[in-house]
Amino acid sequence: MLNQVAEGVLIHRSEILRNNTVVVQGRGGVLLVDAGITGDEMACLASDLRESGQPVIAGFSTHPDWDHVLWHAELGEAPRYGTARCAAFMRDLLSNADWRARAAEGLPPEIAEETPLDLFGLITGLPPGTTRIPWDGPTVRIIEHPAHAQGHAALVIEERGVLVVGDMLSDLFIPMFGDVNGANDPIEEYLAGLRLLEGVADDVEVVIPGHGSVGRGAEVRERIELDRAYVHAVRDARVPDDPRIGSSVEPGWEWVNDIHEGQLRRLAQGADRLSP
Repeated sequence: MLNQVAEGVLIHRSEILRNNTVVVQGRGGVLLVDAGITGDEMACLASDLRESGQPVIAGFSTHPDWDHVLWHAELGEAPRYGTARCAAFMRDLLSNADWRARAAEGLPPEIAEETPLDLFGLITGLPPGTTRIPWDGPTVRIIEHPAHAQGHAALVIEERGVLVVGDMLSDLFIPMFGDVNGANDPIEEYLAGLRLLEGVADDVEVVIPGHGSVGRGAEVRERIELDRAYVHAVRDARVPDDPRIGSSVEPGWEWVNDIHEGQLRRLAQGADRLSP
């Protein structure tokens, strides 16, 4: 079911991971951001759009995580955009003969059979430096940053005062860092991404995370500060005072603490590899 969060901007919620698919209404149809995640959910979304007389005329994936690069045949054949880095990541993955098995490994077991991969990851990369999504609708500004995943982008729907942030600023998920491979600093990359989001915070009234609830008004900056406080605590080897981990997390989401503990282990291992 589609729910309006601002004028001309709606979301379609997936229940298992609280994914938010964003629908932006244009003149001849809609822009669909991060379609997903099960086949039934995407077919339901397509049906809702058909009933409202709004075809999908463009898609966008905020980053190349599996749950943000899905698509369904009933959504049509509109171009599906992403940053150049996002598209390159997907091309590399899809060039492997076993890509389907690799993608399936990341799916939650309870929906593995319900998540279609036939149109998985077919992203058209926009030229590096592109700052607007090319489509017939409100101006949607692209803010590419290094946090969380290769080619990650936030979107500012300028005429609607909406910030779409992919896998950041969630009220359920803690900040999740990119790969720790010795060639990058995921902590500083995340802080850089937050600074870019902070730079547009005064231009918006609504923030839509990839997972969790929509934030409004002062919550935009509050979520930036909450994410920053978590990253600073991890960087400084302190225990984060964060409602998204530990005993105060929402019932059923205790496993977010496992993500936190796993990140600490990977960061420690990465530091060990860099030690002389």
